[in-house]
Amino acid sequence: MTESHTHTFKKLLSEIQSLDSLTDLKGWRSLVERSYAWLDASFNQSDIHDLVTGRAEFVDALLAHAWDLSKLAEDSQIALCAVGGYGRGHLQPHSDIDLLIVSKKALSEDTKERISTFITFLWDIKLDIGQSVRTIKECVKLAKSDLTITTNLVELRYLAGSGGIFDTLWREVNEKHRWSSKAFFLAKSKEQSERHAKFNGTAYNLEPNIKENPGCLRDIQTIAWVAKQHFREYDGQSLVGHGYMTDAEHSELVECRMHLWRLRFALHLISGRSENRLLFDYQPEVAAKMGYPGEGKAPVEAMMRDFFRVISRISELNSMLLLRFNDDILQTKHEKAVPLNDDFAREKHLIAPRHAHVFPTPESLLDFLAVIADTPEVSGLSTDCIRQLRNARRAFKDQYYCERPACREKFMNLMKNPNFFNYAWDVMHGFKILQGYLPAWDQIVGMMQFDLFHAYTVDEHTHRLVKHVAAYFDPEDKRFPRCSRIAKNLDKPELLYLAAIFHDIAKGRNGDHSVLGEQDVQAFCQSHGLPTADGDMIAWLVRHHLLMSVVAQRRDIYDPDVIHDFASTVKSHLHLNLLYALTLADIRATNDNLWNDWKASLLRELYLMTQKALDNGLQCKITLSERVAEHKQKTLDALREEGLDISEAETLWSRFDDDYFSRFKPNQIAWHTKQILAYEKGPEEELLIKANDNSAKGGTEFLIYGKDRPALFAQIASVLDSKNCSIHDAQIMVTHDDYVFDSLLVLENDGTRLGSQRRIDELEQAILEQMRKPGRSHENTRRMSRRMRQLDVPVKIRFYSRGDDATLVELEALDAPGLLAKIGHAFVDCYMTLKLAKISTIGERAEDVFIISNAMGKSLTPQEQINLKQRLLYKLDQLEDISIE
Repeated sequence: MTESHTHTFKKLLSEIQSLDSLTDLKGWRSLVERSYAWLDASFNQSDIHDLVTGRAEFVDALLAHAWDLSKLAEDSQIALCAVGGYGRGHLQPHSDIDLLIVSKKALSEDTKERISTFITFLWDIKLDIGQSVRTIKECVKLAKSDLTITTNLVELRYLAGSGGIFDTLWREVNEKHRWSSKAFFLAKSKEQSERHAKFNGTAYNLEPNIKENPGCLRDIQTIAWVAKQHFREYDGQSLVGHGYMTDAEHSELVECRMHLWRLRFALHLISGRSENRLLFDYQPEVAAKMGYPGEGKAPVEAMMRDFFRVISRISELNSMLLLRFNDDILQTKHEKAVPLNDDFAREKHLIAPRHAHVFPTPESLLDFLAVIADTPEVSGLSTDCIRQLRNARRAFKDQYYCERPACREKFMNLMKNPNFFNYAWDVMHGFKILQGYLPAWDQIVGMMQFDLFHAYTVDEHTHRLVKHVAAYFDPEDKRFPRCSRIAKNLDKPELLYLAAIFHDIAKGRNGDHSVLGEQDVQAFCQSHGLPTADGDMIAWLVRHHLLMSVVAQRRDIYDPDVIHDFASTVKSHLHLNLLYALTLADIRATNDNLWNDWKASLLRELYLMTQKALDNGLQCKITLSERVAEHKQKTLDALREEGLDISEAETLWSRFDDDYFSRFKPNQIAWHTKQILAYEKGPEEELLIKANDNSAKGGTEFLIYGKDRPALFAQIASVLDSKNCSIHDAQIMVTHDDYVFDSLLVLENDGTRLGSQRRIDELEQAILEQMRKPGRSHENTRRMSRRMRQLDVPVKIRFYSRGDDATLVELEALDAPGLLAKIGHAFVDCYMTLKLAKISTIGERAEDVFIISNAMGKSLTPQEQINLKQRLLYKLDQLEDISIE
């Protein structure tokens, strides 16, 4: 701390003593506000340890003086104590100030009143107080059964009041009635495991919680709590003295804690509250506060990369220490170690070194992974193994292992080992062996992805993708039977695994990461001696790893030309099988909430249609003609079984083009037919609006049929949006006698299916009520979230010809409330007819595709494209006003 900042701090402390009444709230608040100003001004001038302890010291002095002024010091039977993080003598700017007011016996009414005044005063002067008022007996009773209270009392610290009462409490909870080391360790270990599970077992979330994430501050605190409970004291160095850590490891842990303290301190200053989540909207300001240079995304990228590398180190140290505590505290009787080779043995489920130098060369690291792969009983590393691995990794940092021929051979052997992608792959990724092996992988470790679509860093996403691929080969995993069949029949599974590892490896460079990744993997295959045909297959998969997802979600897969183009690129059944398996794993690894029945149905449909096209020699029109005939026949058979008049069905069908029968499954056509025939026997005064939760695998299908009305699609879209639902697919047709037929696939906004029949009925009724209103207006009151307001997604509009009768419009924009309704109204304003819509939301970005025609039923002219683009831009610029007219 600089001399001037030290002087300011001392002045603040002295001013506390100058305040002589609790009624001078203005003076106290001013002092608190100036303390925050001192923290902010000192941030880049002072050591973070001085700031965190300095804030605690300031609050200590303030509380002690206020305690005296409240006359509570006159009561010799009560004490004011700090607990939790504040009990450790550490306070971040807006962390809760956790207090315990403890008494020997029940409080008198007069004392209760004074305590109430004291606590109210603290709130009034804008301190974030968390308080408990208990007797010693109550504290002991609660601590016996409540882990959180016990943990807080481990951090117990005296502030004011009766020292005797404090000492009595300390003896009762930390000596006479303390948890045993074993019980406390087991409870804290379980607590950490459950906390990690809430973050999907990874620290590599793009909006991490600096306090709670795996590898963050809570993991360091867990070590301290267990050590303090076991050794009765903890100052960090005690673990060195007891042989748990080396001096270097202790210094590393302190360095990592200081980094996270500083990051959390900056986040509190920026957010102005006790915010521990490093959200996207805070990241730029926090990076600037931390002093990261550069423009655009560069400061955030650098900050987050440092963050992810710090928490990786903490995770390793946490694992080492808890394993050691596990042995010492539980005093587990070790089974005789099972030798695996001259270097390693298995101790229960842990792999352990048999001597002090098991990693003499980079090659030995890969040999180590091979041992793990060949020993399925191994699911963890011993403390000594982690320590030796960390030291070896640092010793070999001057050269990437792939530059050594022997390492290249061993690496390829691992890729071909059927068991490697179980736990051994986790070790290769988690302990940074792959980072030391492959230069391109080193570049993506801790790399941010700046959107709400991706949940993880690039390397963690790829790690998860590989694990999803590995699950295809697990005979016990029945979730994706088609992918499992594909995997089972592969002659060279390593081709799929290598494509998975390299698919995003070129992200973050200036250029198309698919093209650059293709070049990277070609060089890899050449240097690793793969046959040319294998290298070509892997390179093709990397180059086209996004193709199937894009075609399925953003193209009309019932258009023969679309299927022909896709099948022509795919070329063979092997290419199709590998691409399908890779695509499915890629989507699932991107975001845990991204995969749903709708995406599954799109990919499945595209896969099956492409299969048939390849079988027919790319005669895609023949493929679709066969599909139409098959669907008609299966539907007729089903309707006959139900006793329907087939002639009525065939008369209805004559009003539809063959395109209808290629787009819908027989069960859907049968449902449509029954609903429309029943509707047409009635008065037809209103539109037919029906929903079916079983007709489509991807979601709930809404059928709208009847005489057209202005802005029909836009009104329905607005109604559903206002109810927090979204249209994911829309098939819009007009019969030969000018009746409108709309089939909409609807999901909740989070991508899940509609939850109940009551929910479906509610939406049906809401649409019907809107249709009964005159005109085309609908008021949508849903508003954009604060998080979405921080994101910038430029509007992009592209036009593609689809022959003489239609134009395909691709539109990218921020997925704001009312978006689809605005687009629908722009079409109406420009006299366009909507034929098909495919709606895809990727995080904060809407990537929608529409097939439209002009008023003459033809494709758009260049001038009409210009007019529509201008109208769309005008509409989308007013997304905050989402009522439609």
